[in-house]
Amino acid sequence: MAYSEDHIALAAEYALGTLDADERAQVESMMSVDKEFTAMVEAWQQKLGVLNQMVGSVEPRPEVWDRIKTAIGSSEPQSPLVLPEAPPPPANDIITPAVAPVDTSNVIQLSSRARRWRNVAALTTAIAASLVAIVATQLYAPDRLPDGLRPKVRTQVVEVKTTVAPPPSGQFVALLQKDSTSPAFILTVDGTTKNFTVRRVGATPEPGKSFELWLVSDKLQRPRSLGVIGGNDFTTRPALNAYDADTVNKATFAVTLEPEGGSPTGVATGPIVYTGKLIEAVPPPAPGTPAPAR
Repeated sequence: MAYSEDHIALAAEYALGTLDADERAQVESMMSVDKEFTAMVEAWQQKLGVLNQMVGSVEPRPEVWDRIKTAIGSSEPQSPLVLPEAPPPPANDIITPAVAPVDTSNVIQLSSRARRWRNVAALTTAIAASLVAIVATQLYAPDRLPDGLRPKVRTQVVEVKTTVAPPPSGQFVALLQKDSTSPAFILTVDGTTKNFTVRRVGATPEPGKSFELWLVSDKLQRPRSLGVIGGNDFTTRPALNAYDADTVNKATFAVTLEPEGGSPTGVATGPIVYTGKLIEAVPPPAPGTPAPAR
């Protein structure tokens, strides 16, 4: 049901407690037959309940009670108010003008409506001020609020991921050669970082050809290329990071002779010219021993 502005104002003033006896009786009669109007009144009462929680009860001073009792005539009986009688005017001076009756119902209705909406405006201002006060108190002094108005404590779980350093490992080396008397390359592997270095020893490059290093393991379906060995004395790469330590330590490392730039297919195409396996050359440091400077 759509309610007029007067009905809304009546509901608000009923909740505020500023209506006179006749108006309160009117509102209570409407509430007894109209559930929607009752819900509107209860909604105003809930909004105004915040004001009651923010203001504590205050007992008036005794002299205030005395003035109230005097004003309502309960402290002592008051004598009746008697106005002095004015003498009647002379008969010749009595003039009875013709006065048309004036309808004051609209004036009374407008005055009542203006008073009601002034009360509602004051009520709305009070609610807004109370909400601002509550928000400010929740931010800066939440302990001063009643339990129902205190902000809920939010618990945020923060997951902290710690990086576990790998256990220290030793240094490994392999001689890549045809036989025990003709080493061609020396392969060195850092057991911790898995970076490897190939040093040219006795291998002689051929024009238009490149040496390519391969990792061969029974854990892999086929040999994996570790890249072309460069033309300088040392070639360093991190290509072993993709393999676990057990695979690297037990693998066979082979060198093939490929077209310049390496195998174009990712599979060894040239002959295997040198092979070797890793052995531990430097053991890992003991616990508590600082790592050597590099």
